Amino acid sequence: MADKAKEKSKFDIKKWFRFTDKGAKLDTPMLLITFVLLGFGLVMLYSASYVYGIYRFKGDSLHYIRDQALFAVIGVVAMLIASKVDYHIYRRYCVMLMGVVYILLVIVLFMPEYNGCHRWIYIKNVGTFQPSEIAKFAVILLFANMIEKNYDKMKTFEYGIVPFGIVLASIVVLMFFQPHLSGMIIICMVGAIMMFIGGTDIKWFFLAFGALVVGIVAVLIIWPDTIHYASSRIETWLHPENDLSSAGYQSYMGRLAIGSGGLFGLGLGNSRQKHLHLPEGQNDFIFAIICEELGFVGGMFVIVLFLALFARGIYIATRAKDKFGAMLVIGIIVQITLQAFLNIAVATGTIPNTGISLPFFSEGGTALMMILGEMGIVLSVSRYANIDRG
Repeated sequence: MADKAKEKSKFDIKKWFRFTDKGAKLDTPMLLITFVLLGFGLVMLYSASYVYGIYRFKGDSLHYIRDQALFAVIGVVAMLIASKVDYHIYRRYCVMLMGVVYILLVIVLFMPEYNGCHRWIYIKNVGTFQPSEIAKFAVILLFANMIEKNYDKMKTFEYGIVPFGIVLASIVVLMFFQPHLSGMIIICMVGAIMMFIGGTDIKWFFLAFGALVVGIVAVLIIWPDTIHYASSRIETWLHPENDLSSAGYQSYMGRLAIGSGGLFGLGLGNSRQKHLHLPEGQNDFIFAIICEELGFVGGMFVIVLFLALFARGIYIATRAKDKFGAMLVIGIIVQITLQAFLNIAVATGTIPNTGISLPFFSEGGTALMMILGEMGIVLSVSRYANIDRG
């Protein structure tokens, strides 16, 4: 008995990796789309950021791209390793990871403030990272596990709403104090989409929407000054040119960059707005720089790439061998593409500015590594789906 227990607890690499299984091939189109997005993103980040590097970091034009390229290499290695790991292993640690996320979201509140926010944890001699990026994956992983375990009970309030609502509410509260509006929006939207696809009864969504409307009305009644604040924010969003000395400046310069690009753009590297006119041109508003340099054609190419990522991701999800794998892929793909299109909507003035970065393109090492690692999990699901299918 002791020998059997010892043998059972022994680490078995075959349970983690599938190097030799015939037909266990990852999804080549998804891998290609990922590498195109990564390569294009690095090129555009360098183009959008080298001027900021020269002016802000003593002539170092490579400041942003050097770090991003390093994170890209680490991320690609992580992606390739994750693509060979049995994705079911993550299910064992979803609760533990969620606990780590809660701890990190508390720690970040005591970190130094940057631009009025506490979103980054600073580690001496190492750098910074955003706990919210880890939180996105942790929520997706936990929700995929809960949906698989309770799939037959998802239409009930007890199993289809309560546990998911507790997780989302607790994450929102912690991120509210950072504050991190864009992170809250993305996590809640991804969570709601996973719940809906996972089987939560649609009536609960209507009830939640009704409760939200009632809450907004109550806030407006209790704090009537909120009406003036909200109307001024809407006015700035619709007409940023009326507030160029403050909140409207970034949005206005972003639209100016997009408009000046025309059909084919000013040429790669020839943006005018990146010369310290457009704030965060290497980050939240990098899509505006893309449109200015590559025009409408370049902007549409970015959109088509994300649409291809979404379509291929859904295809992989439909072929997954189990519900856990399918929900993992759906959560990851929805998170990436939703974030991309919200970023594009902000840059084009379709929605108010919420500080959302563009996946694969915007500067940010934590986000890039997490996205590439998540794509490795998607590829792992595709690999296991292809076993015995040839």
